[in-house]
Order: sequence, then structure tokens, then C-alpha cells
Amino acid sequence: MTTYDVLFTIAGAISVASALLAVSTKHLVHSALWLIVSLAALCGCYLVLGAEFVALVQLLVYVGAVVVLVLFALMLTRAPIGRSHEHDTSLVQRAAALVVGAATAALLSAVLVGAFGNSRQRINGGGTHLLATRLFGSWVWPFELLSALLLVALVAALALARLPIGRRGATEGKMR
Repeated sequence: MTTYDVLFTIAGAISVASALLAVSTKHLVHSALWLIVSLAALCGCYLVLGAEFVALVQLLVYVGAVVVLVLFALMLTRAPIGRSHEHDTSLVQRAAALVVGAATAALLSAVLVGAFGNSRQRINGGGTHLLATRLFGSWVWPFELLSALLLVALVAALALARLPIGRRGATEGKMR
């Protein structure tokens, strides 16, 4: 076992543990913060694998932009910041989610082991320049469309969050 294997295992374990905490905590802000830890640890996995560009994109786009966008959306909407009993789930729902998650992980593992097995795959990525050329050349329009879609979704979520809840007369009375 090499040093890279140890570092990859540590970063992967941190990523998995924080991802489990992100989906199991009842505080939305804590969940977003655990998501940051998980994505940053995943960035460490990319660095250990020698994919510096992917690690940088992971850090800038997901940790720097998407999670901050989620935190701003939480702050701008009426989402409960602390623990909310309205969003509590029953023990049966948690057990069902655990079973579905485990089944999905088993299915994904079976597919990946079946596809690759113990054979080593040689990856010839072509370098950062080729990746940047493809990313900002032939794939620039899908990325632009996705960013526009995210912006429209954010504006729509903000507009929906600002709509009055309940009867119109009752909310207008409270607002005045």
C-alpha cells in the first residue's frame, strides 16, 4: 500500500462520512456545511488521483458556487434554519430509505465490478489543455444553458418563497 492509497482512503472515508452526516442531520445549515466537507474531501481524492483540473473545478464550482448558492437560498427563503419538526420522518421511512440506499449502492458496485473487475484501465486524458479546449469549445453551450437554467430556478424559487402563504386577507393583515 502506497502513500497515495492511504491518502485516497482517508479522503474517501472523510467524504463518505460527511456525506452520511449531510443527509442524516436535521439542521439544513449543518447539512449544507457537511456537504461542503464532503465535496472538499472529494476534491482531495481527485488531487491524489492526479486530476488537478477536475479538483480545481470541483472546488470552485461545487464548493464555491453551488453550496454557497444553497446557503443563500436558505437564507432568502422561509426555510427553517434550525431543527424543524415539520420535516421529521418516521422510523419506517428512514428504514426504507436505508434499504433503498443500500440496494442502490450494491447495484452500482455490482455494475462497476462487473465492468472493470480487477483489470487495470489505462487512462489517457490528454492533459489540461485538451480538456479545457473541449470544455470551453464544443461543450460551452450546454454549460451556458445549465447555468441559465440554474439562474431561472433560483429566481423562481425566490419568487415562490416570497408568495404569501394562506388566505390572502389573513396574510395582508399580518403584513400591514
